Amino acid sequence: MKINRIRPDESEYLQALTSIAKSPEALYYAGKLPSKRIPSVAIVGTRKPTAYGKEVTTRFAGELARKGVAIVSGLALGVDALAHTATLEAGGTTIAVLGNGLPAVYPAANHQLAKRILENGGAILTEYEEGVDARSHQFLERNRIVSGLADAIIITEAAQRSGTLNTAAHALEQGKEVFVVPGNITSPMSLGCNALITQGATPLMNSDQVLEIIAPDLLSGQASLFRSNDPLQQKIIDLINDGVRGGDELQQKAKCSATDLSTALTMLEINGAIRALGGNQWTIR
Repeated sequence: MKINRIRPDESEYLQALTSIAKSPEALYYAGKLPSKRIPSVAIVGTRKPTAYGKEVTTRFAGELARKGVAIVSGLALGVDALAHTATLEAGGTTIAVLGNGLPAVYPAANHQLAKRILENGGAILTEYEEGVDARSHQFLERNRIVSGLADAIIITEAAQRSGTLNTAAHALEQGKEVFVVPGNITSPMSLGCNALITQGATPLMNSDQVLEIIAPDLLSGQASLFRSNDPLQQKIIDLINDGVRGGDELQQKAKCSATDLSTALTMLEINGAIRALGGNQWTIR
């Protein structure tokens, strides 16, 4: 296993990590990182998923991978391993973030899975130097990197005191969208997920919800064909096609007043060019 050392600012894909809290000075990886920034989703959850947890994890990882989304997870037992495996089976790209130093793989039970990730063009990544043993606090530390690499986070199944909730906390701190799969209210393995939903996380029903936020071009397969004669409206369309979703960022990049932006958004929505996602977020219709 060849181990490479890289700073986050040396890779277009890793640059997202330069703005997170306690940004790692260097990372060590084996395999192949994406050469450019591509849509990425972290899928995490319990180490002891139920049949339901296994089903939804495999479903969402596979569907998103087939659309060209990179799937990030922590190579742990349970949901993490299922997400990596489903991505590989879909022919997609997956990145595993370890809580220990390479070349060791922890847990050892996932050694073969790690090998498959490398053989299929993915990467195994860590902030820990070669030979550093796995320790419990390091798994919590690596969670900020799992969420930091992703454009959105999906939690498919988690108990009330699951360590997965730590990843959700990092994601919220980083301004990432947190999607949570609702579960049976009588299932202990869904208590954490259902609690996050009551606290404002987005209930996840289908993978298109994620694509609408992070990569609508993958959802539609093409950029919007709508053209406007109004310069501001066209600027907004172009910005949304480029991945800008939030009203505040649209206003800043379009260099317009809040009133003018509101008028332009209203007209675009009336004309069927865009639609509201809620929370002052917009996407191409």
